[in-house]
Amino acid sequence: MWAVYALGSAVFAALTAVLAKIGISGVQSNLATAIRTAVVLALAWGMVFLTNEQGGIASVSRKSWLFLILSGLATGASWLCYYRALQLGEAVKVVSIDKLSMVITVVLAAVFLHEPLTAKSLAGAALITAGALLMAL
Repeated sequence: MWAVYALGSAVFAALTAVLAKIGISGVQSNLATAIRTAVVLALAWGMVFLTNEQGGIASVSRKSWLFLILSGLATGASWLCYYRALQLGEAVKVVSIDKLSMVITVVLAAVFLHEPLTAKSLAGAALITAGALLMAL
């Protein structure tokens, strides 16, 4: 089932890039990011209340709070950079470079989560890097 959600994520990420490139025309990138973030925030909290999960807030550990906050800060920084890049560059080139996050994730997951670095994952990361650079240049 995770693969279905991952594919959904890819489709919506692709839509995000195209819709954002259209929507950012004539709008400052930081303002565009704030508008997008407000929509995401409303959607996320709407899902929490729709699924009646709001009661779980009290059981979130300090460690989870810390890492979720850090993740949120990283997401915010990513979105600010992404929208500025979209404003300045072509969507296909921006998204290509953005996908290098997969390669960086492979390395970070190996270092911090002790996930295995296999020949297959290294070859995939090399191909992703080559593909991203080929599309961006």
